[in-house]
Amino acid sequence: MRKKKTYGKSSFLLTVLLLVYIFPFFLVLINSFKSKRDVVKNPLSLIGEEGFCPENYLLALKRMDFWNVFLNSLLITVVSVLLIVLFSSMTAYLFARCKWKINKLFFSLMILSMVIPFQVLMIPIVSVYGSVLHVLNSRLTLICMHVGFGVSMGTFMFHGAIVSSIPLELEEAAKIDGASRMKIYRSVVLPLLKPTVVTLVIIDSLAIWNDYLLPSLVLVKKELYTLPIAAQSFHGDFSSDYGLMMAGMVMSVIPILILYFILQKHIIEGVVAGAVKG
Repeated sequence: MRKKKTYGKSSFLLTVLLLVYIFPFFLVLINSFKSKRDVVKNPLSLIGEEGFCPENYLLALKRMDFWNVFLNSLLITVVSVLLIVLFSSMTAYLFARCKWKINKLFFSLMILSMVIPFQVLMIPIVSVYGSVLHVLNSRLTLICMHVGFGVSMGTFMFHGAIVSSIPLELEEAAKIDGASRMKIYRSVVLPLLKPTVVTLVIIDSLAIWNDYLLPSLVLVKKELYTLPIAAQSFHGDFSSDYGLMMAGMVMSVIPILILYFILQKHIIEGVVAGAVKG
């Protein structure tokens, strides 16, 4: 009886949390079909006084230069995530299997870097990239920044997964068969890290795809804009078209939602695997 009550309370709390998380997206969705006047006058109504305005999406597609900014976001996200997965898994494997004394120091410093807020670093980094290196307004620069900020968490997750779930005996058997360290990593270790890889792909894809602050600091040219910056362009100093902005936000979110729903079954498994042992 007590278990049923506990289960009922848990279900109720989870339902409330679900509604809290879904409500903002639902609000954006219904307002994306309203005129500018209706959004401002009554943002909570399901249908505006002027009825549905599906033309918001057509106008947003045109004014955002949607397909160009979509390809920019896709390129930056895919390349950044692939490099983060590659570098993090290789670094974690080195920390987990090579018993150098200095490894513990480097690993601790890498984990420590995760607690430093980006806002503390953004002005010095952008100043160096802009004033000293003169490499702003480049997709490659933005990709390098995303990789630099993402490798620490990826290394932490992969390190935990390697230590907790990959027996040394498998690697020793491959070594006896004549496999090199790189081949062991590629053929033995990496396939067993699939749940962690999928989890990291989802987490970093969400973060990079939806990132507004870093691209807004690095990318000034309009042809290099990502989706969040392009959607924000409907907001002006003196006037804002919230209907178009909401439509742009919905179109920006849909691709990453599709990725999330396809890969969601691997999330819990990967997070647990990466957090059991540090």
